[in-house]
Amino acid sequence: MPNSFSPKVRALLLIFGVVLAFVGCRRDPVDPPATPGPPSANGFDPAQGPLPTLSAYGYFTGALKDLQARPDVLPYDVINPLFSDYAKKLRHVWMPAGTHATWNGEDRVLDFPNGAVLLKTFYYDQVQPSMQRRIVETRMMYRWEDEWHFANYVWNSAQDEAFLDLDGSFTAIAWTDDQGTQRQVDYRIPAGPECRACHRTDNQPMPIGPKPRNMDHSYAYPEGSQGQLQRWVQQGYLDPAHPPVAEVLPDWKDANVSLGDRVRAYVDINCGHCHAQGSYCDYRPMRFAWHETADPVNLGLCVAPHDQIAPGVSHIVAAGRPDRSMMAHRVASTAVDVRMPLLGRTLVHEEGLQLIETWIASLDPPCP
Repeated sequence: MPNSFSPKVRALLLIFGVVLAFVGCRRDPVDPPATPGPPSANGFDPAQGPLPTLSAYGYFTGALKDLQARPDVLPYDVINPLFSDYAKKLRHVWMPAGTHATWNGEDRVLDFPNGAVLLKTFYYDQVQPSMQRRIVETRMMYRWEDEWHFANYVWNSAQDEAFLDLDGSFTAIAWTDDQGTQRQVDYRIPAGPECRACHRTDNQPMPIGPKPRNMDHSYAYPEGSQGQLQRWVQQGYLDPAHPPVAEVLPDWKDANVSLGDRVRAYVDINCGHCHAQGSYCDYRPMRFAWHETADPVNLGLCVAPHDQIAPGVSHIVAAGRPDRSMMAHRVASTAVDVRMPLLGRTLVHEEGLQLIETWIASLDPPCP
């Protein structure tokens, strides 16, 4: 049973499983279904699996690195993005003509039609030595036969093409961030099984970010700012018969928001997809989705950890004592068998760690 494994053993088993899956994992799909899919731009048929290059889809016009989307390829973003070693991201969505996503609850990912494509491009600005933008990868999820499939496109050094690659790799990047700090990372481009480890609910592949609660804000389109959900309806990409979002996620970076709500918003996007029923860490007591963390017990407040992975740690969140809190310890670690999230980062998110430590220090009374 999963509860019999320590966090270290469980982490190592996951990594070992990912390595084994490199050999045996299927490319999406293994045996293309007989039913053809809807064409996308240059004839992409999702039933036949991903194309060999990003440019082959025809989603972007002009120089590929400019990522100038066609009119039917809609840019979007989320209020709180997942931390990915300080990489910046550009997101796009495409759906076949005459189809649209439907509401599945403001806490849940939109229900996308077959043929839908989600694109997320990861890049860094001011990359040394040229101090120019470097696009690293474009991750793609496409839906067919009521299931999500993965494709990943790794950009070449000329930045004029990205090639299908689901094997995973590392690439060294040194850059200057927006605050002028020099940073470097051995950036991990994930393999297919790594994508599945995080993007999974009830053992089915699933996007993480496009939930109404995390999307209901204005986006700066070329023709002017507009509410994203309104624009999706206008584009024909969202069923207009949906309720308003009752509670929009706050931006965790907004100092005008209460400290507790900022932490709840932060763990919602960075931790909630694994610490959920039917997901990888569902055997743990924490539940980090926004709608569940109104109860502080689901955040781990004064909850004893299952395993003692560090001396002095007494609770998942020890009120007033970041130094005794498992949450702070894991967020502060880069050790593969300790850090959380386990996948998707190799650096410490300094701003996120500071937020969590400040919040824990503010809690009172102390845990018994």
